[in-house]
Amino acid sequence: MGSIEELYQKYHQELNHFLIYLGVKKGEAEDLVQEVFIRVLKTKCLFKGESSERTWLYTIAKNIAIDHFRKQKNSYSFNSEIPIHIKDEQALPDEVAMQKEQLDWIHQILRCCTADQKKVIYCRYLKEMSIDETAMNLGWSESKVKTTQHRALKLLKRSLVSS
Repeated sequence: MGSIEELYQKYHQELNHFLIYLGVKKGEAEDLVQEVFIRVLKTKCLFKGESSERTWLYTIAKNIAIDHFRKQKNSYSFNSEIPIHIKDEQALPDEVAMQKEQLDWIHQILRCCTADQKKVIYCRYLKEMSIDETAMNLGWSESKVKTTQHRALKLLKRSLVSS
């Protein structure tokens, strides 16, 4: 496993976006990312390498988000907004507009999905996690991930055909 600094540099932004996607407010997400790495510091010796570092970090982030929502006495709320990332800072205005339009279209299509289906789509297709990593990340069985993914894709296909 890499050093804490390397892990932070590699994953802090991704974990921040993941927490926002789970429904944590933007202003609180960075604080929770810090909590993730504090917990990593405290439990690094317990990491056995049975999963990838990424899966381990996502699991910690998910658990911290759950704790956060419990402390807030809020019910778990899944934010359907996918953070917008434009890689090229020098993107032309028409490229930015097209990317925004594509993301708006994705948001529109995902509205037909349940919260669980959105989680699976996010992990599998936006973060390119394997079924195993997704299952570990969400605390589900691989079978549940596969079934939820199948139903989501079927629903999305039906939605695309009807629109």
